[in-house]
Amino acid sequence: MASITFEQAMTRLEQIVATLESGRCSLDDSMKLFEEGAKLTGFCQKALQSAEQKIVKLTSAESGEGEQLSVPEDTTQSMGEALSD
Repeated sequence: MASITFEQAMTRLEQIVATLESGRCSLDDSMKLFEEGAKLTGFCQKALQSAEQKIVKLTSAESGEGEQLSVPEDTTQSMGEALSD
């Protein structure tokens, strides 16, 4: 991805999805679009992960904490179970 922004990638992904959903492409064209979409998806995921890491660093620096915030490992507990503890 040569100097593309997250927003440009998302716009292109929306265009690809619309084109694929229309059913007006040949199989070969659909495969090319799917491949492009997969690459754009990977780019967007990396951009979001990078942004998330920056946010965690900034928020931990602001609060004076030296370590990252963590998400509880057991996220399968229902709200009722959590309240009854």
